[in-house]
Amino acid sequence: MVHTVTEKMDKQDIRSLSLPELEALFASWGEPRFRSKQVYEWIWSKAVTDFDSMSNLSKDLRTKLKENFSFNTLFEDKTQHSDDGTIKSRWVTHDGHRIESVLIPVPADERFTVCVSTQVGCSLTCTFCATGRMGRKRNLSAGEIFDQVAGVNRQSIQSFGRPLSNVVYMGMGEPLLTYSNTMESIARLTSPAPTGLGMGARRITVSTAGIAKMIRKLADDGYRSNLALSLHAADDKKRNEIMPINESNNLAALMEALEYFYEKTKNRISYEYIAFERFNDSLEDAARLVQLCRRRFPVRVNIIEYNPIEGTTFEKSDENRLNLFVAYLVKEGVTVTVRRSRGKDIDAACGQLANK
Repeated sequence: MVHTVTEKMDKQDIRSLSLPELEALFASWGEPRFRSKQVYEWIWSKAVTDFDSMSNLSKDLRTKLKENFSFNTLFEDKTQHSDDGTIKSRWVTHDGHRIESVLIPVPADERFTVCVSTQVGCSLTCTFCATGRMGRKRNLSAGEIFDQVAGVNRQSIQSFGRPLSNVVYMGMGEPLLTYSNTMESIARLTSPAPTGLGMGARRITVSTAGIAKMIRKLADDGYRSNLALSLHAADDKKRNEIMPINESNNLAALMEALEYFYEKTKNRISYEYIAFERFNDSLEDAARLVQLCRRRFPVRVNIIEYNPIEGTTFEKSDENRLNLFVAYLVKEGVTVTVRRSRGKDIDAACGQLANK
């Protein structure tokens, strides 16, 4: 059955109900309590997005659910395949917005990673990022974030014969600015059946541009997954130039927040560092980065190749300069990985997601 946008928006998305709320609703309908768990299993463990597929429910109950609720699901709009195996998917939301997610396969390492979006666009206006030029339209719901994982998991199985191994919140938007929806989506990914997919928390990484109070909130709320700070410059002057969020969340505040986070959680922390030619790739920049790696928490540095976007003058670091930069970090005992971009030919690489 085809539902119009208006019809769907008139009804509440059933995935917005907690299990206790669903149990209370079913009790008011005179349904036994176990029915709510059956519905939850269909929604979150089996990733079903229509009531007719819930075959262990009575026809009358399925009809009542359809009359009162909807699934505000994502619909696959377009899929692009990169020469390197990367797959980018564009999804349409129930209210007509478009977002993107990326499947990054590394079969040799048995890693099949999905990069998911958390917002339609982004409000942070980082100068090197195409998504920031879109502005923020709205936050994605926990269900819409979950849909990306479920949909790309099907892609991974169909294309590579393997399910997803990792989830990274590094797509469109700032995850910590849609905090409750991000956390709820992680809860659904990590909860065992019937309330979730049962994915290991350590296989999930949330990346943030750096919001100190929300990093502390992660720690206070018992967050169990990994955390990545999109650093990209190791001093406030340069970071202010490319990431306006740094003006209200400077490096001193961020380092204190990360120390607090590690002290309470012992979760893995990494710095993401895009190397820009003659902007942040000198040996002096490397020395400043080393100092940020000598805080009271262990950290690894992921050096990322810059992916050009329209309207900027940034260029990726020359290979020789990058090698010298990395060699300095290694000499100083920093754990560092150089990540070569995947999916550049389909605008699927870091910083390129903009619904092209």
